[in-house]
Amino acid sequence: RRRAVEIKHGRISMYATIGYIVPEYFKFPGYLSPSQGLQFSDVPNGLAALSKLPVLGGAQIIAFAGLIETTGFFQAKSTTDGRGPREGAFSMKDSTEAAEPGNYGVGFPNFLGKVEDPEARKTKLAAELANGRLAMMAIIGMFFQDGLTGSA
Repeated sequence: RRRAVEIKHGRISMYATIGYIVPEYFKFPGYLSPSQGLQFSDVPNGLAALSKLPVLGGAQIIAFAGLIETTGFFQAKSTTDGRGPREGAFSMKDSTEAAEPGNYGVGFPNFLGKVEDPEARKTKLAAELANGRLAMMAIIGMFFQDGLTGSA
């Protein structure tokens, strides 16, 4: 269970790190919220962007994250160390707990397919763990710098 959670948080942190850096160099053209007249170019970088986030947009983000956390993202058997399935409407689940942590069976995000060779798979998993751990530290560091100095 802990390895699956570490992999999940590492993946989220890798995407968050990229998402924190990219707006410094590129912003989408057009409107973020046409009804409020809010354009992507009007949104500041870093933590200051939260002040411009429409309330319903924030609610959508929280609802989606809650859905992923409570359903396990992909439907599969969910167990924890032989203690049986988790019960309840809002129980935390991970569909990979019964098998290899973090392996949803869909391959890498680059869509080049699955890694079948066990040695290559082990090497790539070690690299993913290391990069995920680095990204977790990086995003926390960026949040801290932005909160302390006001500059992303």
